Amino acid sequence: MHTQEKTYKIHTIAFYNLENLFDTINDPKKFDEASPIMELKVNKSEIFKKKINNMAKVIADIGADVVHNSPAILGVSEVENREVLEALVNHPLLLKKDYGIVHFDSPDARGIDVALLYQKQIFIPNSTSNHELKIFDDNTKERIYTRDQLLVSGMLDGELIHVIVNHWPSRRGGEARSRPKRVAAAKLNKHLIDSLQSINPYAKIFTMGDLNDDPTNASVKAILKAKKDRNQVGLKGIYNPFESYFKKGLGTTAYRDAWSLFDQILITKPLLEKDYSSFRFYKAGIFNKNYLITRKGPYKGYPYRSFANGGFTDGYSDHFPVYVYVIKEVSSTLKEIPSKERK
Repeated sequence: MHTQEKTYKIHTIAFYNLENLFDTINDPKKFDEASPIMELKVNKSEIFKKKINNMAKVIADIGADVVHNSPAILGVSEVENREVLEALVNHPLLLKKDYGIVHFDSPDARGIDVALLYQKQIFIPNSTSNHELKIFDDNTKERIYTRDQLLVSGMLDGELIHVIVNHWPSRRGGEARSRPKRVAAAKLNKHLIDSLQSINPYAKIFTMGDLNDDPTNASVKAILKAKKDRNQVGLKGIYNPFESYFKKGLGTTAYRDAWSLFDQILITKPLLEKDYSSFRFYKAGIFNKNYLITRKGPYKGYPYRSFANGGFTDGYSDHFPVYVYVIKEVSSTLKEIPSKERK
């Protein structure tokens, strides 16, 4: 008697807010002197090396338990420039992975950007673009300069996918007062998704980032129309696997004893199909291993952040990374079942 045994290829696609990954050089064109590392009085270079080391450790670890590899694709936010990313991908823990970098300087007032890292052996970009978010102050009507949205299209093991990396406007001034800025960011994001779907309704799109909103906020629910239930997602619809985590009380960042799940990866309908002849969504997760959690003090249980009280903590980030696994069937073999195991 024979049974069919299937073999799958699996990749990790992830997002990580790197919490102020700045270099130690004062850029006169940016307000980077307000970054935590620039405010340190001594040992800036040594602390930068430690920060890079800690970020590399986490990135190397995401997905390693299941995939035995670091992420094939990783969106990042809160990076100052290409140079800090080059220092990161050239760290000994990541060097052999041969990560490529997609980065554009954004007009953000603090000089922080988003970027995409990818393993060159797995993903080949064929189109990259950055898209400005134009928002204005309600009172002064002056433009608020914030992060661009990064769109990268390319071949994941020979299959076309699209990745949008986001870092939406913060909640400075309060959630309600700042809400229109994130709604505007969601509208730009939806425009990019609609543009891709107008070319191909079956486009496989991952939109990821630190949205500064939870899965249940208007930007995600009303503008992106992201669904919690994968069975309710229509052809050009969007699925948010992180809403169920949020409903369970889980989060990626904490403030005043309340958890938020600002870091999310949303996907389009074609990634949900049951036919695994091409890459499909397998599962999602929050990467919150013990070493990423503060062990004592008033912030016990929170993400173990890098900078606090004017100094470096030797921690990681004030956000946990998030990830999704995608899988594809690569072979199907017949396996003989020994007679004693047959029923």
